[in-house]
Amino acid sequence: MIKKTFSYIGIFFLNFLSLLPTPLLYFFAAVLYYPLYYIVGYRKKVVRKNLTNSFPNKSIEEIITIEKDYYKHFARLVLETIKMASISQSELAKRVKLNNLELVAEHVKNNQSILACTGHYCNWEWGMLALSQALAFQNYVIYKPLNNKLFDSWFYKMRTKFGNRFIAMRQTLRTLAATRNELTMFCFANDQTPAGNEIQYWLPFLNQETPVLLGLEKIAMQTNRPVVYFKMKHIKTGYYEVDCETICLDPSKTAEHQITDMSFNILENMINENPAYWLWSHRRWKHNKH
Repeated sequence: MIKKTFSYIGIFFLNFLSLLPTPLLYFFAAVLYYPLYYIVGYRKKVVRKNLTNSFPNKSIEEIITIEKDYYKHFARLVLETIKMASISQSELAKRVKLNNLELVAEHVKNNQSILACTGHYCNWEWGMLALSQALAFQNYVIYKPLNNKLFDSWFYKMRTKFGNRFIAMRQTLRTLAATRNELTMFCFANDQTPAGNEIQYWLPFLNQETPVLLGLEKIAMQTNRPVVYFKMKHIKTGYYEVDCETICLDPSKTAEHQITDMSFNILENMINENPAYWLWSHRRWKHNKH
């Protein structure tokens, strides 16, 4: 009961915070960075280890620079996520520019459903929200529900406010079957860590052997839907661009793990170009191959 009460209070505060002007939220984010990095040190050991192992050729000074830039980005990301509760379609459209969606439109024209993937890079939440406004057919985003049901409900309401539908990972196959006669896109965040007993494939990613999920690839092979990648780029504070890139038009003709390898290669190139915008505080390498 106490936990539930605190959850309601927390959600009320977050909704109030979201109503503040966006420039003011970025001011708060700039202030939040200092305690987050210097005092609390949120998952700082995890971030430092991830960066050091991912970039073995960089000096400690370079690693710390990326680390600080990441925490500045993370502080903004927190406030941007809260802003989703009240952000308007017009403001979101100004802040997230969607490029070359004609690649998706072509499939719509051919009455062809597709699969899409992205990573936890830049503000993927805003990216998915912006796409829901622009797509001419139903977008299902695969996600992992939060343990706190009240906060999960709050997040779900924000994420689906412009038309997206979020589907728990365990419901993916059932939803695919239920919508097989509809024109749809299913979008996966392909860089999540599989449970230890579900690991089937490892690949080299950021100079480390990395276990990866194969759900996207397996569904692509079963349904033969084209696969696209949504690449997000940070332009300046509060502004992003999303580029659409085709991974595979005919999964039935691809080799095993080719789709997975290609999606991670795209993400790795993005990270190497601008490393501060990936989710480094995630315990991505908690499993060892040997």
